[in-house]
Amino acid sequence: MTARLLLLVTLLFAFSAPAARALEKWIYCQTNLQVDKTVATLDDLMRRGAAAGYTHLLLADSKLAKLGDVPDHYFKHTAQVQALAAKHRIEIVPAIFNIGYSNSMLWHDPNLIEAMPVKDAPLIVKEGVARIASDISPLPGADFSDLKKWSWKDEKVVAENGAARVTDPGGKPARIVQKLKVQPWRQYHFSVRLKTEKLEGGAPEVKVLPANGASLTWDHLKSKPTQDWTVQHAIFNSQGNTEVQLYLGTWGATTGSFWWDDAQLEEVAFVNLARRPGCPLVITTADGKALVEGADFEPLRDPLLGAKPWSGEYDVYHEPPLLKLKTKLPDGAKLLASYYHGVTVYEAQAMVCPSEPKTYELLRDEIARVHQLWKAKAYMMSHDECRVMNWCAACEARKLTPGQLLADNVKRCIALIREAAPGARIHVWNDMFDPHHNAQKSGFYLVNGDLTGSWEGLDKEVVILPWYFEKRAESLKFFAERGHRQLIAGYYDSDPGQIKEWLAAAKPFPKSLLGVMYTTWQSKFTDLEAFSRAADE
Repeated sequence: MTARLLLLVTLLFAFSAPAARALEKWIYCQTNLQVDKTVATLDDLMRRGAAAGYTHLLLADSKLAKLGDVPDHYFKHTAQVQALAAKHRIEIVPAIFNIGYSNSMLWHDPNLIEAMPVKDAPLIVKEGVARIASDISPLPGADFSDLKKWSWKDEKVVAENGAARVTDPGGKPARIVQKLKVQPWRQYHFSVRLKTEKLEGGAPEVKVLPANGASLTWDHLKSKPTQDWTVQHAIFNSQGNTEVQLYLGTWGATTGSFWWDDAQLEEVAFVNLARRPGCPLVITTADGKALVEGADFEPLRDPLLGAKPWSGEYDVYHEPPLLKLKTKLPDGAKLLASYYHGVTVYEAQAMVCPSEPKTYELLRDEIARVHQLWKAKAYMMSHDECRVMNWCAACEARKLTPGQLLADNVKRCIALIREAAPGARIHVWNDMFDPHHNAQKSGFYLVNGDLTGSWEGLDKEVVILPWYFEKRAESLKFFAERGHRQLIAGYYDSDPGQIKEWLAAAKPFPKSLLGVMYTTWQSKFTDLEAFSRAADE
């Protein structure tokens, strides 16, 4: 073959070969468009992003779930951001439908929180008020004057002036533990005084562990590395257990000191009482006669449910409401109370009930308002870390596993988006639909049952955003084989070069890979350009 002919063949092949598809590059941005300075911040971010080759900005603003309640200047800011996005040629993708981190949805009705059951809690009548009649024994060793009264402790836990002290735990567990007898399906309140001094590497925790199963309490204590004596609270539902172990300590703290003192455990009733059709309240006499709300007792609500510091935000413990009788009963009369109480995880994360009809009324209203405002070409469903599920009567009546509940929920969410925004591309995080991530058979926080099969609610047109680095190969393969396109959510405020390892894992699935996203939880954008360069290498 002559050199001229070889050149011609080469050129023909070059022009006929399909061009490699350019990766979409996204920026994840948690923001608040109600704040004036946000517009200038987003302008600078999009300017930098455009120069570095980014094409999309995933805009996560909790106000999108409550557009009917924002001030007028919010919409002025939105218009300014839309104009800036057009100028910088960055496509805005609004994040909607906060299923998992649902506090912004619960702004509209805090009673929609997924709630756990209390069954036949005993109440005693006194002067027209029915209060909890707990038969629990005083907590052994509660004053910490004698640590031998506790079931066991780690070596680092020592007695000091009537308290328990830990100093420089060195990253090893430093715990003191008490075995307790409890009644099944009751609500318990634990309180303890805590002091800290220059504590680093891990905060003190309270955990309640049954003989078999995950912890019954997941809320963080409100402590700082250095803090004088403060009263800390924990609430737990005993579920079906009759015995638990109460742990006080740290699992990873390295240096510094902390002290425990004055522990108390009590059975309580009606803390964070949830009232909705799927959370019935039943009050009966000891012989089973049902009392009628409004006739036999005053309407019962918890005014502090999801109200501190604003609607949709929950505290762990507060003084519960009282059951006030209208029908005269003698002092000492016994009643039984069955009800549902809201449960949170970590920093007051609350999950909305996926079975209550009002949940879908709110979701329909949300996408209608968001699409009217943004007219976006794509939306991101924010299903993520759904840590409390399948406890309330609305969920249990459906006789579905948590995985089936979630599959139904996401399918309905997809339909709502397509109804309001025909043709819009739909995206979702991978974790709750991934058998290699959170879609597990059991043991996922306070989920009641099996999460597998949740992915059946996703049709293949939904774009998946995988983010679990350690299981990247398995996750990418799973969704590629299901026919999904994928947008890798990398970075997480660490090494921008790590995206190369993600892309290497995605090489066997070129048709599935749509792009990458610079994902920061800390609003840390210093590595924006380095991440983009690494994705191109």
